[in-house]
Amino acid sequence: MAKGVTPQSSDYSKWYTDVITKAELADYGPVKGTMVIRPYGYSIWESVKDEFDKEFKKTGHVNAYFPLFIPKSFLAKEAEHVEGFAKECAVVTHSKLMVDENNNLVTDPNSKLEEEIIVRPTSETVIWSMYKKWINSYRDLPILINQWANVVRWEMRTRLFLRTSEFLWQEGHTAHSSEKEAKDEALKILNIYQKVVEDVMGIPVLTGYKSDSEKFAGAIDTYCIEAMMGDKKALQAGTSHYLGQNFAKAFDVKFQNEQNKEEYVYATSWGVSTRLIGALIMVHGDDKGLRLPPKVAPIQIVIVPIFKSDEDKNKIINYIQPLIDDLEKLNIRFLFDDRAKVSPGFKFNEWEMKGVPIRIEVGLRDMADDIIIYSRRDKDGKIKLPISNSASSLNTTLDDIQNSLFTQAKKFQNDNTYTAKNYSDFKSIINNGGFVICGWDGTDKTEEAIKKETKATIRCIPFNQDIDNLKCIYSGDAAQYKVIFSKAY
Repeated sequence: MAKGVTPQSSDYSKWYTDVITKAELADYGPVKGTMVIRPYGYSIWESVKDEFDKEFKKTGHVNAYFPLFIPKSFLAKEAEHVEGFAKECAVVTHSKLMVDENNNLVTDPNSKLEEEIIVRPTSETVIWSMYKKWINSYRDLPILINQWANVVRWEMRTRLFLRTSEFLWQEGHTAHSSEKEAKDEALKILNIYQKVVEDVMGIPVLTGYKSDSEKFAGAIDTYCIEAMMGDKKALQAGTSHYLGQNFAKAFDVKFQNEQNKEEYVYATSWGVSTRLIGALIMVHGDDKGLRLPPKVAPIQIVIVPIFKSDEDKNKIINYIQPLIDDLEKLNIRFLFDDRAKVSPGFKFNEWEMKGVPIRIEVGLRDMADDIIIYSRRDKDGKIKLPISNSASSLNTTLDDIQNSLFTQAKKFQNDNTYTAKNYSDFKSIINNGGFVICGWDGTDKTEEAIKKETKATIRCIPFNQDIDNLKCIYSGDAAQYKVIFSKAY
C-alpha cells in the first residue's frame, strides 16, 4: 500500500480521490465542482484523445469548433432535448462588471442581455443552426464533423473526472440523407469507441442500447459502451445517438433529394469525455496507485540510476546510453530520472504511484554484471535482463503488460457478471455489486420499481437477444428483452 493512499477495501471512494491527488492527475478548482487537470493527467487525456482522433479521421470525419455560448431560444426549439439539460444549464444574464460607490465589484445592471445565453452543455442546437445554412441538397451530405471542446453542466454532486461542472470531451455531429446511413454511422462510432477503449485503454466493455428512460434527451436510439469499475459498479464509458429527424425538424433543416423532393435531414451525435480517465483509474488501479496500460502511459519506461557521486552518475549514463538510443529508435516514451535531491526509494514509490508500466534501476554493481534490473507495474518482483539488445525485450514486455491488464480486467468483469434466477437473487447480487443479466418485461413501471427498490438501472440492452421462455425478473411476465442491470456512477 502506498503511503497516504486509503486501501480500496476500506473506502473505495477515498482511495479513488487519493490516487488522483497523489499521482498528480487533477486537483479541485476554485469554483465548486470544477477540476484542474494537471500535466500528468492531461498527458493521459492527450494519448486517449489522439487515438480517438486517428480513428475518426480514418472514417472521413473532420474537426471543427463551435461557440461556447448558445442563445437560450435555440434550446427551446427541441423540447425533449432541453428538458434533459435544463436543470444543469449555466446561464449568462449580463455582459459587464462595475465598481460601485463602496468600491465593490458588482454586476452592471445596465448590461443585462436582451436574450440570456446558455454556456454549452452540449452542442446539438448551435451546430444545427449552422447546418441549416450549409445544407441545401443531397450533394451537401453527409456532413461528418467532430469537435474537441469543454462543456458545462452544473452538477450538484461532483467527483473528479467522473462528474464535474466543467469537463473536456469530444462530440460528433453528423447529417445524412437517409435513416439507414445515419443509423450505420451511429453504430460505426460505437465500434470505434469499443475498439479504442478496449485495445488502447485496456478496459473491457459491454455494448448495446439504452432503455427509453436512460437514452439521450432528444434521441430515438442511444447506443452505449458500459464498463465495470473496481468496486463492481458500472460506468457509462461512451454513447452514440441516432437522432432521426428531430433536430432537423426543430431547426427546419431540409435538403433536396435526388428526386428533387424536399425532406428533413437525418442526424447522429456521439461523445466520450474525460470520465474515461476515471474509468482508467478504477479499472486498473490498486492500493499502490495507478497501473497504466502502456499505450496511454505518458511515460512507458522510467530509468532510475543508483549513484552516490557525479562520477558514478556519469559512468551509469555512459553505460545506459546505447539502451536509451534503442528506446528512442523504437519510439518508446521513457524518462531518465537522475534527480539528485530525492532518493531512489522515493523515485520508486513515485513512479509506482503514477503507474509507469516498467521501471528500470541500474547501479555500478549491475554495470559490472552487464545487466539492468526492471520491475513491471502489473506484477510484483524484479527481473534481471542483459543490457545488450534489452530494448527489444522491453518493447515486447510493454505489449505483454498491455494484454495482461486487459485480461485481468476482463476476468474481473466476467467473475462479477451473474444471471439471476429470481428477484431475491437479483437484489442480493446488486447489493454485493456486479452486473446482472436478466429478463425485463419492457415496461417503464417495472424499470422504475427496480430502480427505486435497489438503485440499480438498466445499463444496456444487448444487441443479441435470446429471450426464449425468459421471464421478467420483477413482474414474472414474459420478458420482452434480456438486459443488464447494475448500480452505476
